[in-house]
Amino acid sequence: MNDIASATETSAPYEPKTLVEAAYKRLRRDIIEGVHPPGEKLRVEHLKDQYEVGAGTLREALQLLVTDALVVAQGQRGFRVAPISIADFEDITRTRVLLETEALRQSLARGDDAWEAALVASFHRLSRAEQKLSEGDLDTTEEWERRNRAFHETLIAACPSRWIRHFQNILYQQSERYRRLSLFRQPVARDVHAEHQALFEAALARDVTRATSILSEHILRTLDAVKRMPIDVLNGKPATH
Repeated sequence: MNDIASATETSAPYEPKTLVEAAYKRLRRDIIEGVHPPGEKLRVEHLKDQYEVGAGTLREALQLLVTDALVVAQGQRGFRVAPISIADFEDITRTRVLLETEALRQSLARGDDAWEAALVASFHRLSRAEQKLSEGDLDTTEEWERRNRAFHETLIAACPSRWIRHFQNILYQQSERYRRLSLFRQPVARDVHAEHQALFEAALARDVTRATSILSEHILRTLDAVKRMPIDVLNGKPATH
């Protein structure tokens, strides 16, 4: 029940408790959103003023991002934003499919009434955010990201393997930069809400074969979308026409 509750709670904004955590959250968001594009050198002396923290605090935040594999430490030469590539995202995606479909299979077998209630609630919140996005409210992007993550976490919350869920969480975070590029910077014709609706209905019906098939296709569609993006967009630059 604790895992189910924590998955549901991720739909709400989280307030950092320390300066390091606050700097880490802001930097992480800016890297994922492309404010700091892949390969950019992250100069502590410049960023400490931009993020209004001391150099020591900023270095600690950057080290946390190294752990997330979003930043690369270059010895005495400082830090850079981690590069991205199609090959890297393909590896992330296919590994995520393996883990997340297995986690869903186990979750569907063990989910109780509390899990079902949490799933219904998380899908409802996600649907509300998707409705706002469909109406052109781009200010809802962050809300959608939180609720999308909460929905996927709730789907697998009844999986008893904490290691499967731990590694799935790492892969989900790694895929976030690529997903944002495909959904918001270079959108393609895709009804993400319909995909979530089908996944939700199959999961609620405990149809393991259909649910895992839909989930696999849902994750792989983002890979297909990224593969079709111009190289400039993949590197975090605006699309050129």
